[in-house]
Amino acid sequence: MLEQRLRPFRQFLDTLRRPRRAAPAPRLGNPDAVVDCAVYAAGQRRAEPGQPRQVPFPEAARIARRRRNAFVWLGLHEPDRATMDLIAEVFGLHELFAERATSGGHRPGMETVGEVTRLVLRAARYVEHDRLTDTSEVVETGDITVLIGPWFAITVRHGPVGPLWAVRQELEKRPDVLRHGPWAVAYAVGSRLVDSYLDVAGHVERDLETLEEEIFSAGRGAGIAHVYQLKREMVEFKRAVLPLADPFTQVLAARDLPAGLRPYLVDVRGRLGRAVDRVAGFDDLLNSILQARLAQISIAQNDDMRKIAAWAAIAAVPTVIAGIYGMNFAVMPGLGSPYGFAGSVGTMAVLCGGLYWRLKKTGWL
Repeated sequence: MLEQRLRPFRQFLDTLRRPRRAAPAPRLGNPDAVVDCAVYAAGQRRAEPGQPRQVPFPEAARIARRRRNAFVWLGLHEPDRATMDLIAEVFGLHELFAERATSGGHRPGMETVGEVTRLVLRAARYVEHDRLTDTSEVVETGDITVLIGPWFAITVRHGPVGPLWAVRQELEKRPDVLRHGPWAVAYAVGSRLVDSYLDVAGHVERDLETLEEEIFSAGRGAGIAHVYQLKREMVEFKRAVLPLADPFTQVLAARDLPAGLRPYLVDVRGRLGRAVDRVAGFDDLLNSILQARLAQISIAQNDDMRKIAAWAAIAAVPTVIAGIYGMNFAVMPGLGSPYGFAGSVGTMAVLCGGLYWRLKKTGWL
């Protein structure tokens, strides 16, 4: 019994004698935002024997500065402000570039501060769906910022759309393009995004064909809400595609752009022009489908009103006759005849039948 009573006291003494563990140092920023970081030289990814494939960006920056014709490609996904402040300090970025890189939703554009160029692009992805409804999500978008300096290229992606690991792998297989330096990264990213625009445009075109068939089919399965939903999705798609023409024109006019990359970027601008034309055509086609559906609704309403008016005219005949003979006058034609009721009902039937035949012939019924 005494042993049980002394046990809590002994446990308390053991905790006092036990050495305290040092608390872990708080982490600054979100280093998990770094997707990949590597140094490239002579068109090849530089890797030291026995070291990990991904190099910490401070070390990568030190290596690229010391080695001639080398550059760093740092890939980020939704970094916070603390992480971007550290990156800005290492790479010498302007504080406005660091601040804007922490948030998404920017309009496509290009600007240069000092030796660093900021290129903002919009990524787009088609959302698969079995059937277009009034709440279907057709196009999902995100944004990608490319910061291009003399010896580095930093890609910052926001949202789940437009992962760049495939772009990096594809570019690493093209050393003739990669040796052109940081601008090769801008070309590769822009080329992949333009290809995704054309892919999304192909899927949307099939959706438009299906919607058009439903609108003009006998069943008329698609309604106004479906058309407006697709039109809203196309507005988001247009915001990603249409404003991108000016930044690509500015890129082609940049003084730091290597001459070897110019033909590649001209090809990207040509494909972008085809995407812009297709998106503009989709908008015109959607307006035509919407106008056709509104015309169908108007015609259907007119048909319904004519049918209602025709049946009201037919119903007015017995109503008038019954109303006249229900006025309780003592002297009226047929009141004293045993065939008066049959004659009035027969008259109603003949007049209603004749009026129905006439209205049916004219297309009101």
